[in-house]
Amino acid sequence: MMVRHIPNILTLANLLCGCIGIVEVFKGNPAAASYLIILAAVFDFLDGFVAKLLHATSAIGKDLDSLADVVTFGVLPAVILFHLLKGDFPENEFWAYGAFIVALLSALRLARFNNDDRQTDHFIGVPTPANALLIASFPHLTGDAASWVLGNPWLLLGLSLVLGGLLVAQLPLLALKFQGFQWKGNEQRYTLIGTSLVLLLLFKWNAVPIIMLIYLALSWIYRDKSYAKV
Repeated sequence: MMVRHIPNILTLANLLCGCIGIVEVFKGNPAAASYLIILAAVFDFLDGFVAKLLHATSAIGKDLDSLADVVTFGVLPAVILFHLLKGDFPENEFWAYGAFIVALLSALRLARFNNDDRQTDHFIGVPTPANALLIASFPHLTGDAASWVLGNPWLLLGLSLVLGGLLVAQLPLLALKFQGFQWKGNEQRYTLIGTSLVLLLLFKWNAVPIIMLIYLALSWIYRDKSYAKV
């Protein structure tokens, strides 16, 4: 019986990362929160993998996973954006609260996912972990990337709204669910993973926004006609 609780323990570890990450942001350390999002993404992958391996899937586990994801991949990235925007709007932090559109639409996206039987082998809208990892890169950006993303507060606010919109957009997007290990049928997945690894080695955190653009492009190029209209 204890073994069947392992997936839920991993999910709670994901949630704990989100809680600690929020504290770190309000302590003025968004960079640490970024690493906690990465760690949470690992737990998020493992809980589903272990649940299938142990035949321990359950309705409670599904709901718990979404609740944890709302905090870690919805609220925490919104808090990171709020922290960045608050520094850019020191005299009128009202605009910084626009960052929380990411939290609101992350919750909506997760609720839709739990009740949408079309998303078995693909996603509709950007997955919350992918969106959170993109935002997690913002405090680490350097050079021109930092100037472009963080240098203009209105641009960053607009980007927050766009990222929130992409969460719930009716866009068919690639899911990293492999159909065996052969190349055929998995071309876009291997291409995305291989390209991402090379870019991360070369550009580190600056590669993350580029990887997101590649992900969107590959999803469009290899979109399946069976779900092209969603």
